[in-house]
Amino acid sequence: MSLWLCLRLEQLPLECLSRGEEQPVVVLERQRVVCTNDSAAALGVRPDMGSATVRALVGDGPLKVLERDTAAEQRSLQQLCCWAYGITPTLHSWRDDCLQLEIGGCLGLFRGLDRLLLAVRNGLASRGYHAHCGLAATPAAAWLLSHGEAGLTHEQDLAERLAPLPLSLLRADFGTTVDSLRRAGLHRLGDILNLPQAALGRRCGKGFVHFLQQVLGQRDDLRPDYQPPASFSDEYWFGYEVKVNDELLPAVELLLQGLCRFLRNTQLQCSEIRWQLVGLDGQIREVIVRSSSCHSRWQDWYQLTRIRFEQLELEGAVEGLALDCTQLQAGQLDSVDLFAPRHQREPLGQLLDRLRNRLGLKAVERVGCRDEHLPELALCLNSEAAPEAAADVAPCALRPFWLMPTPQPLKQHGSRLYWQGALELVHGPERIEDNWWQEPVSRDYYVARSASGDDYWVFRDRLSRGWFIHGIFA
Repeated sequence: MSLWLCLRLEQLPLECLSRGEEQPVVVLERQRVVCTNDSAAALGVRPDMGSATVRALVGDGPLKVLERDTAAEQRSLQQLCCWAYGITPTLHSWRDDCLQLEIGGCLGLFRGLDRLLLAVRNGLASRGYHAHCGLAATPAAAWLLSHGEAGLTHEQDLAERLAPLPLSLLRADFGTTVDSLRRAGLHRLGDILNLPQAALGRRCGKGFVHFLQQVLGQRDDLRPDYQPPASFSDEYWFGYEVKVNDELLPAVELLLQGLCRFLRNTQLQCSEIRWQLVGLDGQIREVIVRSSSCHSRWQDWYQLTRIRFEQLELEGAVEGLALDCTQLQAGQLDSVDLFAPRHQREPLGQLLDRLRNRLGLKAVERVGCRDEHLPELALCLNSEAAPEAAADVAPCALRPFWLMPTPQPLKQHGSRLYWQGALELVHGPERIEDNWWQEPVSRDYYVARSASGDDYWVFRDRLSRGWFIHGIFA
């Protein structure tokens, strides 16, 4: 059964600009009040008042006046859509201040409506928003019911729930029609829902009747579903001053869970995230956390973020925390060993990530390969590239990981070679010739094995006809 949840953000013009202010705050548009916080409302400030009237009501007391920012409202609405995408994939924005979520198909995931509504309330509250909710079988009816007191009592007949609502709710779309109906003595939705639709259409027009049919589910109300963007952005507002690093961690966990839920839903992964700490003075401090591999595990990102935040010295109180992730890539399936031991050691990649985030990117070096024929020139140390970058270089067959700084001469008695005992050539040769423009090099490399079973990488210099050991196999 289709079930729509409307989240009407009546205070969005204020909440996208200011949160947790104790002093009176008003948002103006063309010198008229759009919305206020509770402190301003307690002084008698109401929407649609002029700025001069507001000043008269507040007097000499403190007052914070903000200009409405519709672009910020839309950004906040898109962030909320991104968050709500983790609840249901079927949703869209409605008008300029609402979200419409189809939740009938995900009630089983949340184990019931009550748990889902609790998750929605907690998610909105953690982001500093408050919403009026409405539940109905159609999005238009859910929006109307978000204005009433019985918006979530969906068991009752829809027409009965809509009946007490005032017709003035439709004034923004059908102002002339509503005024005409009010002059005829019709003031509530219940007064017109039982009227013949043909007669109502002749008096009010087809558009008005079509809207009522969409409200009652008699006509389809098709709108394109929200499509997640190619980046992720979310924020958390504390509602109090944060002065200790550890107090940031609950918000970090919540935001990372939202990010990784978004990544799983969109089948994306990331290797870098950016944190922004918003101070009370409006200053923003950015912290970048990197990983050597792309993944979508929030626990790993939490561990790396915690390491970076331990190194922070908060210069002032923090009131908000934002998370941005723009470098998203298509997800890759991880190979899982079915018979891996339960207490498996930490993967090397995670260890390197922790060391790099604690000590710095250049503090950890890796052995890499250059495009050189001579083995002593091919190996290099690199601190910039990720460990996986070496996979782009074709591996050399039968070459050891550990090379000596300089090749060491081998003793030779007759046809036998000696290095801490007699050696036996078991594989080879591999001929390497290079550097003809400076000092010619011509070598035949072999794998030699000692009596104890150790393998060595040796070569015969074809120019000097001597034997040398160059590396040791692990």
